[in-house]
Amino acid sequence: MQRQLLRADLVLPVPARRSLLVDGAVLVEADGTIGAVDDAARLIAAHPDAPVRHLRDRLLMPGLINAHCHSGLLRGTAEGLPVWEWLQRFIDPMHRVLRPEDAEAASRLCYAEALLSGTTTIVDMWRFMDGSARAARDLGIRAVLVPYVAEHPDHDYFETYDGNEALIAAWHGAERGRINVWVGLEHLFYAVPAALQRAAALSRHYGVPLHTHSNESRFDVEETLRRYGVRPVRALERFGVLDAHHVLLAHCCWLWPDEISVLAERGVGVAHNPISNMKLASGAAPVQALLDAGIAVGLGTDGEKENNNLDLFEEMKTASLLAKFSQLDAAALDAWSICEMATSSGARALGLGASIGSLEAGKAADLIAVRTKTPRMTPLLTGPDLNVHHNLVHAVQGADVDLTMVGGRIVVDGGVLQTADLAELIDRVNELVPPLFARRSAWLADHGGAVSEIGAV
Repeated sequence: MQRQLLRADLVLPVPARRSLLVDGAVLVEADGTIGAVDDAARLIAAHPDAPVRHLRDRLLMPGLINAHCHSGLLRGTAEGLPVWEWLQRFIDPMHRVLRPEDAEAASRLCYAEALLSGTTTIVDMWRFMDGSARAARDLGIRAVLVPYVAEHPDHDYFETYDGNEALIAAWHGAERGRINVWVGLEHLFYAVPAALQRAAALSRHYGVPLHTHSNESRFDVEETLRRYGVRPVRALERFGVLDAHHVLLAHCCWLWPDEISVLAERGVGVAHNPISNMKLASGAAPVQALLDAGIAVGLGTDGEKENNNLDLFEEMKTASLLAKFSQLDAAALDAWSICEMATSSGARALGLGASIGSLEAGKAADLIAVRTKTPRMTPLLTGPDLNVHHNLVHAVQGADVDLTMVGGRIVVDGGVLQTADLAELIDRVNELVPPLFARRSAWLADHGGAVSEIGAV
């Protein structure tokens, strides 16, 4: 990579109130970091030897951060059930027959979809993640890999902490820090107490965060109360999960005030997944209460099967609308707050606020260019009638992303993926899915058409 200047009609360096540059530029250093962000004329004068790429009719902003996702192959085939029944009927039987080649193909296609729609960092909880690491290496996305670990007799077909530790040894910090590995936990119900304690110990030993689901549905809360006599966050605390190096919890739809206080005291981040939570009828997370408590909240798409796409711009709009609808308050979660959740607040939720999430000197050059000469961005107003942030949240779609850069490397240009043949990725998934479904059907037939209930610990 060589040093270069990216100039655009508009630059949104930090997605905070009115931090917008008209005719701005970003200096991208040869090492893939940001050297400066300023008025275009000043930067060009200060760095006359740096080649300038003028992105006309474009807005430059930080790359989006998908704080919770699952690679997958079930898009449009796992519909119409609440979360725990959905897991039993569709998802867990798939995991029983999933093969490494299926998992890698899923990650490759999902990472391509993410990059094309403006996501530069993805937290992916998935299986056989050596393949996911190879996919992230090749496609150029910044990936946080979280193995789908379940150490429980009823769920012995998931990943293990031995495998999680091996993945950390093999891939954590790879590609100059672009690929990182965390400790994963499918859910509190999917592990025995000794495994929960080992998860936190691994997190502390390697200095990496731990990621799991919590408080996703009413069933989640009711079943935790039945088993342990406390609500989920208190159970995570009791079993030592919150003693990890850093914790990111997905969903958190059903939180009581005392649980929010625990999360704030512990510095836990939250990944809000509004589309998934609506589709699976899980509920609406108390996002404003989390933000008011000082908790860093990011946005996640969840998986392709419960969303059914990985477009974080769509997630931004839905997060805003769900907050307004559920609170009956048209002012709830304003556009600037949503922009922050998709970028800088998401970075803090991951514990990565010092290195990604905004366009600032010294941070990674993870950025996107959004087309502005489109019906969805028209009218485009600056000054006292500024509406750029509203358009980004309520109008823009992932297809409006023209350029995606990760660590100074352009991986999408002109809306075209530069690091893989998209048609080949699609063909590979279409080749692998029918045999996967056949294996799942055979397993279900051999086991009476259903899987056992979530095992008791």
